[in-house]
Amino acid sequence: MSLASGDFILLLLSFFIVATLYSAVGFGGGSSYLAILTLVLTSFFAIRSTALLCNLTVVLGSCLLFYKSGHLQVKKFLPFIVTSIPFAFIGASFRLKEHVFFILLGSSLIISAIALTYQTLKLKPKTNIKKYPNYVSYILGGGIGLLSGLVGIGGGIFLAPILNHMKWDKPIVIAALASFFILVNSISGIGGLIISNSFEVFWPEIVGLLFVVLLGGQLGVRMSIGKLSSNRIKLLTAFLVLFVGIRVLLKNGLELTLFS
Repeated sequence: MSLASGDFILLLLSFFIVATLYSAVGFGGGSSYLAILTLVLTSFFAIRSTALLCNLTVVLGSCLLFYKSGHLQVKKFLPFIVTSIPFAFIGASFRLKEHVFFILLGSSLIISAIALTYQTLKLKPKTNIKKYPNYVSYILGGGIGLLSGLVGIGGGIFLAPILNHMKWDKPIVIAALASFFILVNSISGIGGLIISNSFEVFWPEIVGLLFVVLLGGQLGVRMSIGKLSSNRIKLLTAFLVLFVGIRVLLKNGLELTLFS
């Protein structure tokens, strides 16, 4: 499809801001891409596919920088990854009804935003890292991988608040894990969409969107390397996630259910 030049410029600006904010706390921005795209696209499949591609572009650059800085510890992250990949693939292969998809997405985002706000406002003078058995990581990876595949995002926005609450590791390491988690689940999710014949993108606008989220992602992750983003950025991101979650639930989920 083709967008009017003014609409496309606003879309590019919105995606750049989202990529910058989300990548600053280790996320890809998929939830907000989905919400924004519902304003300009009518194809449900194009919305999911485009959000996943933008997610993938943002976190690919983030993972490279986290790896160079020594925070991306692949061996430590593997228990989450080995179960999340197949479950994200399974989740993405389900052809959910549109209103069910948006109700699930909106509800999940609202819960995640509340958790992110709570962990940001809670006073943590010192993080006491706790040890957990590997099976906890396998269960979390599989469960969140399935949810991320169903709702069409990478899942880091669900995983990071849980791990921060558990004091699984330092916030910067959790941010690196969230980016890596989003990376592999986005790839797996795209594979699931392709297998189910649900993968669809709109040309040539997708090229511009991928370019601006790459720039925004690089800006955001550089804000977090060395010193994790300030609480103001985290809170702003949490409020954005909350707003997106409420809008998606009411406008794209419940409204579709009531009037379909």
